[in-house]
Amino acid sequence: MKNVLVINGPNLNMLGKRPKEHYGTKTLDEINELIKKEAEGFFNVDFYQSNYEGDIVTKIQEALFKYDAIVINPGAYTHTSVAIHDALEMFAGPKIEVHLSKVDEREGFRRINYIRDVCSATFAGRLELSYIDAINYLKNTK
Repeated sequence: MKNVLVINGPNLNMLGKRPKEHYGTKTLDEINELIKKEAEGFFNVDFYQSNYEGDIVTKIQEALFKYDAIVINPGAYTHTSVAIHDALEMFAGPKIEVHLSKVDEREGFRRINYIRDVCSATFAGRLELSYIDAINYLKNTK
């Protein structure tokens, strides 16, 4: 069975308290449970969340030889982190970018994306279903 790492960036630990029009009502723990259910029988899934860029970079580096795929919601680091981009670039397996909101339709600064060009696919704007879309994409990736 393949191993998948789901990484969540800054402020995603505060889901359930953030503006519901962008982030929905589910907590990160609730979303992780949905992911586990969707992945059951297909993938072993581990979860990681950090508010610190360097910790996320380190986790991606550690994933190089342990995981087959990464699903990542870099949060605000999507728009600012060349370091996360470079770490993801080293990872050979599928890398799926996920966002709860439609980041490309929000504030202008959110349209800058340092992550997308090193990812295999992007799912955004469907709240927690964006993560489910990512898992289903991986199910169909050979």
